[in-house]
Amino acid sequence: MNVLFLCTGNSCRSLIGEAVFNHLAPAGWHAISAGSQPTGKLNERALALLADKGIPTQGYYSKSWDNLPVAPDIVVTVCASAAGETCPAYLGPVLRTHWGVDDPSHIVGTEDEINSAFETAYMILRARIGAFLALPLDELATDRARLKAELDRIGGNGAA
Repeated sequence: MNVLFLCTGNSCRSLIGEAVFNHLAPAGWHAISAGSQPTGKLNERALALLADKGIPTQGYYSKSWDNLPVAPDIVVTVCASAAGETCPAYLGPVLRTHWGVDDPSHIVGTEDEINSAFETAYMILRARIGAFLALPLDELATDRARLKAELDRIGGNGAA
């Protein structure tokens, strides 16, 4: 099962989602990330945060959703539409869910405030991915409606 973490720039939140998911996922589940308008480079603070957490990022790069190495089965958008961001709409026969997370790379403030924003984004995504992976994945892989409902619940409740 391939999960696509999708945002606009594919430099920060979608990268964190991809890396955390792949770090925690069981065999047979794999994440990729992409952007509708990729920046072409990964956010240095996001990379440093993942390194601090012991999560590998080798081989990851900022890429367009037009050049995906595999077709996704599930698309998780992570843009913060409540903050006025335009979320890309992935077209195709995939299961879609939205897990909005504020973009820490847009925070202006002290080093502590910026670092706190990155930590918050990481913790939200880590909790949601953990909740996703705690689901009975073998059962849900064949019940798309139930899987979608569970993923939507996780995104709406912040990993409840």
